[in-house]
Amino acid sequence: MQRRKKLDVICDLRAQLLRVAPTVGDRIPSERALAAMMGCSRETLRAALDVLEAENMLWRHVGQGTFRGRRPDIAPLRDNFVIEGSTVADIMHARLLMEPVIAAEAARLATADDIRHLQDCVAQCRRGKDSFACEQADSRFHAAVAQVARNTVLSALLGYLSDYRRRSVWQREWDRSYRKVGVAEFTQDHSDQHAAIVDAIAAADENGARSAMHRHLKTIVVVLSAGGEGLNCKDG
Repeated sequence: MQRRKKLDVICDLRAQLLRVAPTVGDRIPSERALAAMMGCSRETLRAALDVLEAENMLWRHVGQGTFRGRRPDIAPLRDNFVIEGSTVADIMHARLLMEPVIAAEAARLATADDIRHLQDCVAQCRRGKDSFACEQADSRFHAAVAQVARNTVLSALLGYLSDYRRRSVWQREWDRSYRKVGVAEFTQDHSDQHAAIVDAIAAADENGARSAMHRHLKTIVVVLSAGGEGLNCKDG
């Protein structure tokens, strides 16, 4: 196969970035996957990534991956030992403490553009074709809600907790639970819960957004603990 020139790869990578990472903050596929997609060597790909990083189109974090957008203003939390020593229950409890408050703040501050973006995130969740796509769409939705709250500390903390999704312990529990639930049921019921959160945010209903997020997260807790049962659980 003829080697591609770096400038050609740079142009193609710019064009493909929105497709492989639709939302700012999305994780970009691995170098191996991108090199195969671009039809170039990994050395050429790394040179192209260097250029796009200099243009603030993406940023890289050793050990975590490459992400779309400008490098965050605040340094990523590096206490990986905390994540490594945490359980799924620990992470979900932390999310239950944080995310309902974030949703309430989003309801207070959301603009019309924010609402449209959140609604688009819900639509992406509904279009999930497999468990990986569902998980990625879910992560984008929760990150988008945090962005609407306009607090970089809360966004960073939520991103820190989201890193747990890449750990083997979470992946084992997710696969064990959501394999039983099924993608179609997941995208429908899970997305309905996301939509309820967005509806409350759009109505500037802080208490409603807080409650809707709490119900949604409790559903995840129940499904994970029951190994795939109870997606439709109700919790006030």
